[in-house]
Amino acid sequence: MKKAFKPIVFPDSKILILGTMPGEKSLELQQYYGNRGNQFWKILFTMFNESFSTDYDIRIKLLKKYGIALWDVLQLCEREGSLDSNIKNEQFNDFSTFYKKHKQIKHIFFSSKKAAAYYDKYKDREGVLSYDVLPSPSGANATKTFAEKLEIWKEKMLPIINE
Repeated sequence: MKKAFKPIVFPDSKILILGTMPGEKSLELQQYYGNRGNQFWKILFTMFNESFSTDYDIRIKLLKKYGIALWDVLQLCEREGSLDSNIKNEQFNDFSTFYKKHKQIKHIFFSSKKAAAYYDKYKDREGVLSYDVLPSPSGANATKTFAEKLEIWKEKMLPIINE
């Protein structure tokens, strides 16, 4: 069984970005979005006009600075490789407890359609939260260019960050 990471969340996090389950490289490095082919961090640094860094501590500070929390929809699963389509015997994270503990979070963004589908399979969406799906930052998602992904992430997230 593959085990997801604990959430990264701060007292002033108002946005939660949810992935499905860390890929092989992320699990190996013990870092969210650790695969260099994944554009997650490049999107965030570019969106906020910050100098890109591969230093994980600096990446976490970026999340804190902009009130963003990270977690995954699944807690455990079996999976060959990193593709979400290979997930079997998944176990869902405890979002009820998480939301009670982190009432400041009001906006949920799924970093892929698959993450949203797994969430909806196990949890009803709560009316006090807003939900949206972002284009997957995965290198395997070639349906949109980096520029197109960036534009959509900016359009959906920046108004909330700038509230």
